[in-house]
Amino acid sequence: MITISTNKADLNIDTIANYSSNESYWANGRSKEIVQESIENSLCFGVYLDSCQIGFARVVTDYTVSAWMMNVFVLPEQQGNSYGKVLIGEIKRHPKLNSVTRRGLNTLDAHELYKQFGFTELKDPSMHMELNCK
Repeated sequence: MITISTNKADLNIDTIANYSSNESYWANGRSKEIVQESIENSLCFGVYLDSCQIGFARVVTDYTVSAWMMNVFVLPEQQGNSYGKVLIGEIKRHPKLNSVTRRGLNTLDAHELYKQFGFTELKDPSMHMELNCK
Protein backbone atom coordinates (compact mmCIF):
# COMPACT_ATOMS: atom_id res chain seq x y z
CA MET A 1 0.00 0.00 0.00
CA ILE A 2 1.35 3.45 -0.95
CA THR A 3 1.19 6.34 1.50
CA ILE A 4 2.44 9.90 1.31
CA SER A 5 3.38 11.84 4.41
CA THR A 6 4.72 15.30 5.22
CA ASN A 7 6.02 14.09 8.58
CA LYS A 8 9.77 14.75 8.42
CA ALA A 9 10.37 12.24 11.22
CA ASP A 10 9.32 9.48 8.78
CA LEU A 11 11.87 10.45 6.12
CA ASN A 12 14.78 8.12 5.43
CA ILE A 13 17.56 10.67 5.03
CA ASP A 14 20.02 8.02 3.83
CA THR A 15 17.69 7.02 0.96
CA ILE A 16 17.10 10.63 -0.03
CA ALA A 17 20.78 11.60 0.20
CA ASN A 18 21.93 8.50 -1.69
CA TYR A 19 19.50 9.05 -4.55
CA SER A 20 20.16 12.78 -4.68
CA SER A 21 23.94 12.48 -4.64
CA ASN A 22 24.41 9.35 -6.76
CA GLU A 23 21.46 9.04 -9.14
CA SER A 24 19.90 12.46 -9.75
CA TYR A 25 21.07 15.03 -12.30
CA TRP A 26 20.06 17.95 -10.07
CA ALA A 27 22.05 17.12 -6.93
CA ASN A 28 24.92 14.97 -8.11
CA GLY A 29 27.60 14.91 -5.44
CA ARG A 30 25.53 16.81 -2.87
CA SER A 31 26.51 15.92 0.69
CA LYS A 32 24.16 14.28 3.16
CA GLU A 33 24.50 17.34 5.40
CA ILE A 34 23.28 19.68 2.65
CA VAL A 35 20.40 17.32 1.83
CA GLN A 36 19.45 17.30 5.53
CA GLU A 37 19.54 21.09 5.76
CA SER A 38 17.43 21.47 2.61
CA ILE A 39 14.85 19.12 4.15
CA GLU A 40 14.76 21.11 7.39
CA ASN A 41 13.90 24.27 5.43
CA SER A 42 11.21 22.83 3.16
CA LEU A 43 7.77 21.27 3.10
CA CYS A 44 8.66 17.64 2.37
CA PHE A 45 6.68 14.71 1.00
CA GLY A 46 7.82 11.13 1.56
CA VAL A 47 6.39 8.32 -0.55
CA TYR A 48 6.18 4.96 1.19
CA LEU A 49 5.35 1.50 -0.06
CA ASP A 50 4.59 -0.82 2.84
CA SER A 51 6.46 1.57 5.20
CA CYS A 52 9.60 1.63 3.00
CA GLN A 53 10.48 5.00 1.47
CA ILE A 54 10.44 4.85 -2.33
CA GLY A 55 10.08 8.51 -3.26
CA PHE A 56 10.45 12.08 -2.16
CA ALA A 57 9.76 15.70 -3.07
CA ARG A 58 10.25 18.99 -1.33
CA VAL A 59 8.58 22.33 -1.79
CA VAL A 60 10.18 25.66 -0.94
CA THR A 61 7.35 28.06 -0.20
CA ASP A 62 6.06 31.08 1.67
CA TYR A 63 2.63 29.33 1.80
CA THR A 64 0.96 32.39 0.28
CA VAL A 65 2.38 33.62 -3.01
CA SER A 66 4.91 31.14 -4.34
CA ALA A 67 6.00 27.53 -4.13
CA TRP A 68 8.86 25.83 -5.94
CA MET A 69 8.80 22.04 -6.23
CA MET A 70 12.22 20.39 -6.08
CA ASN A 71 14.07 17.10 -5.74
CA VAL A 72 11.14 15.00 -6.95
CA PHE A 73 11.94 11.33 -7.39
CA VAL A 74 10.67 7.78 -7.23
CA LEU A 75 13.34 5.11 -6.89
CA PRO A 76 14.13 3.50 -10.26
CA GLU A 77 12.88 0.06 -9.24
CA GLN A 78 9.45 1.57 -8.42
CA GLN A 79 9.08 3.81 -11.48
CA GLY A 80 6.31 2.99 -13.93
CA ASN A 81 3.74 2.30 -11.21
CA SER A 82 2.17 5.81 -11.25
CA TYR A 83 3.66 6.65 -7.85
CA GLY A 84 5.06 9.88 -9.28
CA LYS A 85 1.59 10.89 -10.43
CA VAL A 86 0.18 10.15 -6.98
CA LEU A 87 2.94 12.26 -5.42
CA ILE A 88 2.44 15.26 -7.71
CA GLY A 89 -1.32 15.09 -7.20
CA GLU A 90 -0.85 15.04 -3.43
CA ILE A 91 1.46 18.06 -3.57
CA LYS A 92 -0.96 19.94 -5.80
CA ARG A 93 -3.86 19.31 -3.38
CA HIS A 94 -1.97 19.85 -0.12
CA PRO A 95 -4.01 22.20 2.12
CA LYS A 96 -1.01 24.30 3.18
CA LEU A 97 -0.47 25.19 -0.49
CA ASN A 98 -4.10 26.06 -1.34
CA SER A 99 -3.56 29.82 -1.29
CA VAL A 100 -0.31 29.78 -3.28
CA THR A 101 -0.84 31.70 -6.51
CA ARG A 102 2.30 30.71 -8.40
CA ARG A 103 4.00 27.33 -8.46
CA GLY A 104 7.08 26.35 -10.38
CA LEU A 105 9.67 23.66 -10.96
CA ASN A 106 12.61 22.76 -13.16
CA THR A 107 12.87 19.52 -15.11
CA LEU A 108 15.01 18.12 -17.88
CA ASP A 109 12.99 15.02 -18.63
CA ALA A 110 9.52 14.96 -17.03
CA HIS A 111 7.64 17.67 -18.92
CA GLU A 112 4.82 15.34 -19.92
CA LEU A 113 4.25 14.23 -16.32
CA TYR A 114 3.96 17.80 -15.05
CA LYS A 115 1.78 18.93 -17.97
CA GLN A 116 -0.84 16.43 -16.77
CA PHE A 117 -1.13 18.56 -13.62
CA GLY A 118 -1.41 21.92 -15.38
CA PHE A 119 2.23 22.98 -15.47
CA THR A 120 3.25 24.79 -18.65
CA GLU A 121 6.44 26.07 -20.13
CA LEU A 122 7.29 29.69 -19.29
CA LYS A 123 5.16 32.11 -21.28
CA ASP A 124 7.95 34.69 -21.29
CA PRO A 125 11.34 33.18 -20.41
CA SER A 126 13.01 36.54 -21.06
CA MET A 127 11.65 37.88 -17.77
CA HIS A 128 13.23 35.12 -15.69
CA MET A 129 16.78 35.31 -14.43
CA GLU A 130 19.03 33.22 -12.23
CA LEU A 131 22.23 33.55 -10.27
CA ASN A 132 24.16 30.30 -10.21
CA CYS A 133 26.65 30.50 -7.36
CA LYS A 134 28.61 27.37 -8.17
